Amino acid sequence: MKPLVLMRGGGDIASGAVYRLKRAGYPVVINEIAIPTMIRREVCYGNAVHRGEMILERYVARHVSIEEIPEMLANDVIPVVTSPYEDLLATLHPPIVVDAILSKKNLGTNKSDAELVVGVGPGFTAGYDVDVVIETMRGHWLGRCIYDGPAQPNTGIPGDVGGFTHERVIHAPKAGLFTAKRHIGDSVQANEVIGYVDDEPVRAKITGILRGILKSGLIVSDHFKLADVDARCEESHCYSISDKSLAVGGGVLEAVTAWDYERNQDGNDL
Repeated sequence: MKPLVLMRGGGDIASGAVYRLKRAGYPVVINEIAIPTMIRREVCYGNAVHRGEMILERYVARHVSIEEIPEMLANDVIPVVTSPYEDLLATLHPPIVVDAILSKKNLGTNKSDAELVVGVGPGFTAGYDVDVVIETMRGHWLGRCIYDGPAQPNTGIPGDVGGFTHERVIHAPKAGLFTAKRHIGDSVQANEVIGYVDDEPVRAKITGILRGILKSGLIVSDHFKLADVDARCEESHCYSISDKSLAVGGGVLEAVTAWDYERNQDGNDL
């Protein structure tokens, strides 16, 4: 059996990596927070925390306890666990840790946590706090494995999708309770109300399809990311792992398989 991978984060980018790893035969356990705030919920294995079970492109993820992990792995189900990261390290002793939280900073992952530690995106430095960093910036370097130094810094500007960057992403106008009025996959018009923060309307900036929207009923901070409108208007994109997620997932898979191959080669040389 291939070595276990502990994935920190179950959002859309992390899910691309989980999918790639599973396709290559690696068992994966996802560590999520108690109340996930991903907006592309239909393509996130971590959404199992809200739903109980999440089915995405061939694989089933289920929100379970630490004690249920062995049973889930034996049945080819992806365990999604909200226990503290340190408890999972102590219980599972995973040979591989991948931090794909995408918080733009390191939230406590250390190179000593596992034999191979991979950091996804900005906030990590290969050779310092992780072994490998995976580039997440769209463009020529997307998905590349970095073995010395950091990924490109976060620009604060969303990537171009359908000819739009910051216009496609919708943020909270203030702190408060978010109530969604539209659903993922709905077509929306520019200036249309898609939800409210308390009693203040949240409007789409462009015409397109709602590729993602935060789960209704969550408390948000001012300027919190609430939704993503895709001007390409391809409904299937809302329910399938994106090109970017698969590219980053390919980088994670390369880092893991290269490490796995090299350690086996070292063992054969002894």
